[in-house]
Amino acid sequence: MSSAVKEMSFLDHLEELRWRIIKAAVAVVIAAIPCGIYWKKIFDVVMIYPLRLSNPQPKLIYTSPAETVMISIKIACAGGLILAAPIVFYQIWKFISPALYGNEKKVILPTALVSTLFFITGIVFSYLMFPFVMRFLTMFAPDKLAPMFKASEYFGFLLKISLAFGFVFELPVISFVLSYMGLIDASFLIKNSRYAIVLIFIVAAILTPPDVISQTMMALPMLLLYAISILVSFLASRRKR
Repeated sequence: MSSAVKEMSFLDHLEELRWRIIKAAVAVVIAAIPCGIYWKKIFDVVMIYPLRLSNPQPKLIYTSPAETVMISIKIACAGGLILAAPIVFYQIWKFISPALYGNEKKVILPTALVSTLFFITGIVFSYLMFPFVMRFLTMFAPDKLAPMFKASEYFGFLLKISLAFGFVFELPVISFVLSYMGLIDASFLIKNSRYAIVLIFIVAAILTPPDVISQTMMALPMLLLYAISILVSFLASRRKR
């Protein structure tokens, strides 16, 4: 009997996950519609700005008939994810809420809003850093090589880095929730800081191009965020006590 209850509880948990994913996906699709309509304006802002400091100035090209269509879809989906971020994060934290006690569940809505703020801050930070990264990456080309970027690959590069920064900026929020639940504390983060530093540089190396500047530009904010996470963990644990 107990195993049947556990199995039903597990199925209920999967059903809850399914509905949370559906609600988040619907929100992203709805938010993606205006982004798809105005994708050319978004293209001008998102893809041209990072090249403004590059010398020589790269030229964006496409090499297949359907490539621009795919770019418009990708821009719409990425824009929809950013616009729907409050709903997406709310669904994530609501799914985690059964693991919280009654008095802990009151932080779900503020946590979702703060998660959105940190996520967008990470994306904006990467966007402001892109011109310097692209300048560094193009400055080594000899005069006889004209830089021409395939539009889909270039957008994929920008999107990968932007989302990576957005999710990395969630470190303090995750630290707050885990500390509020009593799963970690500041001493745990300090004790394991040496492993965290190694992991941070590994993640930065995976998510960025194979050059020291790009990896450092990602690793340094992550180190700062880890230090902030220690402070946040301390304050969250203290508040709960």
